[in-house]
Amino acid sequence: MSDLVPPPFTSGKTLMERVEDALLPLINLVFLLLMFFIVAGQLADAPLPPLPGTGQTEDRKAPEADLIVTAEGNWQVGETPVDRNSLIAQLPQPNGQQPLKIAAAENTTMADLESLFRLLERAGYRDILLLTEPGQ
Repeated sequence: MSDLVPPPFTSGKTLMERVEDALLPLINLVFLLLMFFIVAGQLADAPLPPLPGTGQTEDRKAPEADLIVTAEGNWQVGETPVDRNSLIAQLPQPNGQQPLKIAAAENTTMADLESLFRLLERAGYRDILLLTEPGQ
């Protein structure tokens, strides 16, 4: 090197030692991400209820739900259509052990669901499970 350009400062470490020092934060990050996903995967202790299969349309069963929201926006409890006034009387009583299961048609708007959820919340339902079918 010339007098105008000083030699690079290496702090007395070899090239391999400097590479190892640079990789240590990356190794720590990968380890922390691995630990996060291990812990996050163990947090779900209650499995979701089984959904109907995605087989042929003649094989499909209606989901086992307490309330069904049809494609037309009507509500059914079992096979019985219900209106806004008689809905709460037809549903099972709210409890902390079993969530209310609602099956909604795929074209149900969020505004319709929101009004239904507000009605259910005023009636004391805190845990609601919305059942959907996987796309084809």
